[in-house]
Amino acid sequence: MQPTFVLVPGSHASGRCFSALQRELALRGQRSLAVDLPGHGTAGFSTAYQAQDLATFAEEPSPMAGVTHADNVAHVVGLVRRVREHGPVVLVGHSRGGFTVTSVANAVPDLLARTVYVSAWCCVTGTAADYLATPAFRPQTEPGLTPVGDPQRLAAVRMNWRTADPAALKRAWTVHGTEADVVAFLAALDPDESRDAGTDLVDPAAWGRLPHTYVRLTADASLPLALQDHFIEEADALTPENPFDVHTLPVGHIDPLLDPARLADLLAGTADHHSGVR
Repeated sequence: MQPTFVLVPGSHASGRCFSALQRELALRGQRSLAVDLPGHGTAGFSTAYQAQDLATFAEEPSPMAGVTHADNVAHVVGLVRRVREHGPVVLVGHSRGGFTVTSVANAVPDLLARTVYVSAWCCVTGTAADYLATPAFRPQTEPGLTPVGDPQRLAAVRMNWRTADPAALKRAWTVHGTEADVVAFLAALDPDESRDAGTDLVDPAAWGRLPHTYVRLTADASLPLALQDHFIEEADALTPENPFDVHTLPVGHIDPLLDPARLADLLAGTADHHSGVR
């Protein structure tokens, strides 16, 4: 039986970011479900944001206030339980979505056939804050983004994507996309994001017994390749009998979402290993 790919988006993103990937998967006969994490899909969208009333936008309450990493995990576990009724589940995370993938795999490994990290966070020996302080985290390009308002008071990180500099973001996010591609991608991003990424580390007794794939993006200027490789090396050292299945794409951070044919091929290849129900 063919698996269903459950797709978990990165920071400020909703399931809409996977629309091109879902189209490519469908053309390969693959099923997929793109996740809107709690608060997303509407997070921060308002009349003030639409009209660029910046004073009001900076002060209005956030729909992400109070949304926690635990909420994200519970939401995805619930979806995985429902999808699992129809066959194997491959859980895929992009970027920040890796935090949720790890926690779900720790919580319900028996419901998953595989996890896939696409240039995604995979914390093994420390939290995100710990990794951010390591030499492996050195973004190659600074997009110059500044949150709107006070993140602590809003209890969320708020960005004004309507006034972002597409040229700077293009340098940080993509090597093949055009500025028009970046503008279209920005239009689908939620202004607000939760401040809580959780503190879960991979559990060798749960996460560690699942097949897991890492898709390295060698031109990623946002989540540096050195940090991606650091995650892989630490995970493989923790579960040497079950190392990452590693694939490499010579693209930037959002390129697999803008032009997803090669990523869809990789995912469809993993489906061949899960034709039986776990």
